[in-house]
Formats: sequence, C-alpha cells, structure tokens
Amino acid sequence: MPSVNDAVNKQAVASAFSRAADSYDAAAVLQREVGERLLGIGATHPARQVLDAGCGTGYFSRRWRELGRQVTALDLAPGMLAFARSQQAAQHYLLGDIEHIPLPDAAVDLSFSSLAVQWCSDLARGLAELRRVTRPGGLVLFSTLAQGSLHQLGDAWQQVDGERHVNDFLPLAQIETACAPYRHRMEACWQTLHYPDVMTLMRSLKGIGATHLHQGRDAGLLSRRRLTALQAAYPRQRGELPLSYHVVYGVIYCD
Repeated sequence: MPSVNDAVNKQAVASAFSRAADSYDAAAVLQREVGERLLGIGATHPARQVLDAGCGTGYFSRRWRELGRQVTALDLAPGMLAFARSQQAAQHYLLGDIEHIPLPDAAVDLSFSSLAVQWCSDLARGLAELRRVTRPGGLVLFSTLAQGSLHQLGDAWQQVDGERHVNDFLPLAQIETACAPYRHRMEACWQTLHYPDVMTLMRSLKGIGATHLHQGRDAGLLSRRRLTALQAAYPRQRGELPLSYHVVYGVIYCD
C-alpha cells in the first residue's frame, strides 16, 4: 500500500524520541488522553501477555501492569526504552521496529500501540506484524493520526514561507485499507489542544519528540524572527492557539 511515509528515516525518528525521553511525560497531554481511551477499549479482554508496541517512556506499559498483565515493552528509540526500564514499566523490554517485531508468531494475547504506527513506512506491514505476534482470540489495539492533523500549524507556516513544515499523515481511506484484511472496527475523531502562544506550542511538540519531520529536520526553523512571524500568522480561538489532531482508534480481532 502506498504511504506518505515512504522516506521515513527510522534512525532519525529513534534519535528524536530518545532526546525527548526525559521531557516526554510532562508534555504528552494528548498522548495520555488517547492512550487511556485505547486502553479502555481492551481493558476487559482476558489477555495475560500484552505487547506495548512503541512504548515510549513506558507510561502505558505501567498501566497494563497495574491491571495485572505481563507486559513486553517494545520501542525503536533506545533512550525511550532505557527510560521505561528505569521506571520498571514492564517485565520484558525489546529494542525494535513495529514493522519487524523481534517476537515469534502468536507470542502475546494482546498488542497495544498508541500513537506510534504513524511512524511506520508501511502501515499495512506494521499492522500485519502486530497481528502476527498476537494469538488467535486476541486483539490488536492501535491509535494513529490521520490526514488533517496539525493543520493550523501547517497553514500558519505556509503563510510564513510557503512550506508547511508538518508531517503528512495517511488519509482515513488508506488506514481503512490497511485494516481491510482483518475483522476490525475503526473510529475517528478530532481532538484539539490550546496554547497561549507559539513558543509554548512548539516547546510542547519538542517535548514529545514530534518536531522530527518525515523528510528531515529543518535547521534554523525556530529563529526568533520566524517564530514572531508564525505567531502573527497563527489562527486564534478565544484568544488561544488551537492545534488539532485527527485521531483514529482501531481494533483488529485475531480470529
């Protein structure tokens, strides 16, 4: 399946998120909201072995452990995995890529991946791997971002210099296509955060490692002059700066 992420530099993504390990949890407001909703979808499933794929700091690995599950935490970023280990977030830790999960077939009862598969070069492959390592009768739970996410920021940058400087995300139809081989359900919604100014907004994105662009980082993007121009171009909502995410929640049933 074609992807907008064909040029994803996985090493650069891993480095960006490793750098953000210490600041991530303080900035990850949306990530916690989305992850809690996704966890709630599968919390009543009788899974004993859970894979947290794209575990980050291990926040949701710990949440699954609190529910009495045996958790394997997987992440592409060594810094994130080391942080998760330091927090004793899981029972097992794996450094690896969701598109090439270093586990045998049918290794876990439930695979959970919240706001991580948007970094896959090929979403269909990532979902196939999550399905492969999940036993019959289990679930794959994932959340991701769809086309339109961060549109206010992209529109404002477009006014500043003619470039959007935000990542492109897959259209809903392509996400649905990636799920089509399996019995599944999918829902999408918009979630909007608000910030007092551009500097706070950009620091929040940096804090979660999300300033890495699929096509590479832009040196000098955040100079004072450019931030002033971005502040002037940014749309306002009741005096604040909105930043919207098009969030997709998916459940794949492993029949």
